[in-house]
Amino acid sequence: MHTDRWLATGAVTAFLAVAAGAFGAHALRARVDSAMLAVFETAVRYQMYHALALVALAGLAARRPDPRLRWVGWLFVAGIVIFSGSLYALVLTGVRAWGAVTPVGGVSLLGGWAMLAWSAIRPPSQAPGGDR
Repeated sequence: MHTDRWLATGAVTAFLAVAAGAFGAHALRARVDSAMLAVFETAVRYQMYHALALVALAGLAARRPDPRLRWVGWLFVAGIVIFSGSLYALVLTGVRAWGAVTPVGGVSLLGGWAMLAWSAIRPPSQAPGGDR
């Protein structure tokens, strides 16, 4: 994915996190108990963290071409959709089975951070067969 797309994806995802947060604060507060509201707020918080990470990733990828950074972005996107999405579904539907899906998203988010660390520790080679 081109760096502009990571930037756009991060911006749209952050926009949606703000909208979800407002929805939770205004529309859900009277409809769900405090425990479920806290679950919803966790989903919003993790969505925003990773939206901002995607924005930062766009800047990093523009300066430092590394194919592993594409994996970082896709893992973050998958993590947002699966982790936050399953928590939103849990709160909005009351179906507890969605909670079993959430760890898959968490592993995806962790994978993105691990891949980013790997990219930093083992930078891409400048020349074939050599390390920087």
